[in-house]
Amino acid sequence: MKINKETIPTVMNKAGMLLRSLQNFGTMTVTYNELPAGTNFSPLLKGLKNNHCHSTHYGTVLEGAIRINYQDGTEELICQGDLFYIPAGHTAFVEKDLKIIVFSTSKEHHEVMNHVVKQITHN
Repeated sequence: MKINKETIPTVMNKAGMLLRSLQNFGTMTVTYNELPAGTNFSPLLKGLKNNHCHSTHYGTVLEGAIRINYQDGTEELICQGDLFYIPAGHTAFVEKDLKIIVFSTSKEHHEVMNHVVKQITHN
């Protein structure tokens, strides 16, 4: 099974944010996102459990950099070329214009993305 990142269905294209997502890509959800520097997910996650993302993610940064802040107070910077695993219980801040491919747990990712898209489109 394969798909070109450009043909993943668009979930949102607004304010410099391009979010593409396809559920049931095998047993995961695959996303391709383009996000501008300064994008802060913390306000977008308010209202979720502990105001953090509760999905697990695996992927790679194609361009840019993103800072992940974990519930336990630790953080890490994930940069172009890095492969990553991000457990549930995190927020994120885009440090440098970002292009990223992510594989996530489907049920949790769907819940989080629906919440985030509602937050963005209602602001």
